[in-house]
Amino acid sequence: MVSFSFQNILAWQKSHEFTKLVYDITKCFPEEEKFGLTAQFRRAAVSIGANIAEGYKKLSKADKLRFLNIAEGSMAECMNYIILSKDLKMIDEIQYNQLKDSIESAGKLLTAYCNGIINNNAMNK
Repeated sequence: MVSFSFQNILAWQKSHEFTKLVYDITKCFPEEEKFGLTAQFRRAAVSIGANIAEGYKKLSKADKLRFLNIAEGSMAECMNYIILSKDLKMIDEIQYNQLKDSIESAGKLLTAYCNGIINNNAMNK
């Protein structure tokens, strides 16, 4: 018997990879940003996977989609922090592209997952 959990959702897997990348890259942010941009960026990144996981356990389509929409909002927030980090020269072009590519990959999978739920193809349990 195969056990299925939120960890099997590709969008969650990619968002988890993105969150680990954010933590790795923000280690090098200036100390004065510890409670500023670093904390905000990490909080928003963590929120993506957390909301996918929470939405997974919701029973109704509307509840699932509400949490997935919150995850999408956190992705947009993270994209803002990626751009800001580059503009403030806290990350270089390579790191910018790594972060951008990672979040875009997670975003495409999240959109597909949402569409699956909308079309009743991805309802779990």
